Amino acid sequence: MVERSPEELLLATLAAVAPGTELRDGLERILRGRTGALVVLGHDKVVESLCSGGFTLDVDFSATRLRELAKMDGAIVLDAGASKILRAAVQLVPDPTIETSESGTRHRTAERVAKQTRMPVISVSASMRIVALYVADRRFVLEGSAAILGRAEQALATLERYKSRLDEVAGTLSALEIEDLVTVRDVAAVVQRQEMVRRISEEIAGYVVELGSDGRLLSLQLEELIGGIGPDQELVLRDYTDPERLGASVPEVLADLARLESTELVDLAHVSRALSLTGGGGENLDSAISPRGFRLLHKIPRLPGAIVERLVQHFDGLQQLLAAGIDDLMAVEGVGDQRARAVREGLSRLAESSILERYV
Repeated sequence: MVERSPEELLLATLAAVAPGTELRDGLERILRGRTGALVVLGHDKVVESLCSGGFTLDVDFSATRLRELAKMDGAIVLDAGASKILRAAVQLVPDPTIETSESGTRHRTAERVAKQTRMPVISVSASMRIVALYVADRRFVLEGSAAILGRAEQALATLERYKSRLDEVAGTLSALEIEDLVTVRDVAAVVQRQEMVRRISEEIAGYVVELGSDGRLLSLQLEELIGGIGPDQELVLRDYTDPERLGASVPEVLADLARLESTELVDLAHVSRALSLTGGGGENLDSAISPRGFRLLHKIPRLPGAIVERLVQHFDGLQQLLAAGIDDLMAVEGVGDQRARAVREGLSRLAESSILERYV
């Protein structure tokens, strides 16, 4: 079985305890009953080795059963999918040498068990009225839907501004591509905005997971705003990164962008270096650069990806594509008369609309 990263495990755990799930219902019942609880989400040999006493149940999970079992001292062990209650009233005895920043006995045990077993552990505090998740080395406190929605709405408003600015710079780039006036700065500005949109989108996607059934509207709003952002980012990279670094290098460049700190992302020189478009000092931001044509060709309706690849390889540059006639296009394998005319007319319409949008 492929081991999940801490981030993936945290998202999966948040989804398991999101509003609308039976596990969340059970945790809220425990909070209202002011009894507290310690719940392990997962069972294997390592978890079993930490369990002392209690009793084996192996019964279907229900919120009411969780609430009643929490009235007893000891921890409750569920399967990874929270569909079965496997053990109850057990004493967990983790390695006492594992470092913990917690002070209360229940929280210290939860943190140590999570670190030792790599299983998510939930701690419900009766006195503090909080539900804390311990996933690997991370601690996450669950919040009510109202608080999460408040932050999500702020993030959504920020995303709308970012997306609006991205649309502006992307439109400008299209016009500059048609006129063959693109500089490294123009490309870096588009990629910078795309990465900003991607990051804030990921943050909102996390809120959607936390909100569970309460996040349906937020999910629809997010999808409407960011539809197509991912493919566009890859197409820009394929247009402007060194052709010898294409293929497997595109995910690598995306990973380099993702590793940029926020302070680095606002600096176009850092962005251009991540794209390998400038030298080590980032001194060539105003250097001219030409696209290969992937992005604009993908804007032509019903043009297969395989044909786009062949056109780019055959003409090796957007300007050559724009200058190509019907006969030139038909020389490309798989491009007949009808498709050649569709490409020619599509590029002409894109050129006209891009120029109009920029200057009118």
